[in-house]
Amino acid sequence: MLQTLLDRLARYLWPLALANLVANIGIVVTGGAVRLTGSGLGCPTWPRCSDESYVAHGELGVHGVIEFGNRMLTFALAAVAVLCFLAALGAAHRRATRLSLVIGLGIPLQAVIGGITVLTDLNPWIVSGHFLLSMAMIMVCVALVDELRSPDRAPAPPLPRALAWATLAVGWVVLYLGTVVTGAGPHAGDTESPRNGLDPATVSHLHAYAVYALVALTVALLAVAVRGGHPWLARVTGLVLLIEVAQGVLGWTQYWLDLPVALVALHMLGAGLLAAGLARIALAVLPHHARHEARADGQEQPRAATRLP
Repeated sequence: MLQTLLDRLARYLWPLALANLVANIGIVVTGGAVRLTGSGLGCPTWPRCSDESYVAHGELGVHGVIEFGNRMLTFALAAVAVLCFLAALGAAHRRATRLSLVIGLGIPLQAVIGGITVLTDLNPWIVSGHFLLSMAMIMVCVALVDELRSPDRAPAPPLPRALAWATLAVGWVVLYLGTVVTGAGPHAGDTESPRNGLDPATVSHLHAYAVYALVALTVALLAVAVRGGHPWLARVTGLVLLIEVAQGVLGWTQYWLDLPVALVALHMLGAGLLAAGLARIALAVLPHHARHEARADGQEQPRAATRLP
């Protein structure tokens, strides 16, 4: 009976992998909405919502509803991850099973760190770690998507490979400095929550300099990929460059408009897309032969859900 269930789920491995990615980006946006509405301490404790109850109640008001609702989304995220893991088992897909397991284990870890942020009254440095773990999980989701449906490719030559890994490294610096800027800004998640004490203008400019370096590296990688005849790497890098430019425009616009909530939310969505793009670049310079690597026994992977049509 279990094997029958696994066989049925195996047919849905690809859409479940996509659902994993979309859900992990989506919860970044909903988590941002909690902070931007001042609902970060809508449930003032953890794992309970309040000292008396695990669920929100009338005394907590709309902020309690928003925070509790975001906590409940974690269970939806976990359900998608479990189904994806079972589908990978059913497909006998070695790497997909490992990657989906990492994603599944990351969800309770995120929940615990989220709980610590509440117990520390939204300490900005812990909130930063919470966000960066989300970025890492998005990257693992991209690795799963890449494993299932991505063109077969040889390893890239040394120059584009070095540029790709440098782009990933600087991208992580950009993401981290973005959290530092957030920790210095006004959107704390609650009126009583502490800030990191840094000057918002100074850290914003430091963040901008890192973005300039990231864009420069991405342009260089795109030029090398085009000149070297690496179409997949060029396509991925070009898309990431568009995301970076859009993020830069959003970032400067929200800075000069004093951080309107709608633009900040879009910027957080862009951060999730940027993390996905950075992972895609790093993976694009690595060798990939899906049909020969998928199964633990070394046989060709026969299921259409796990390879290009």
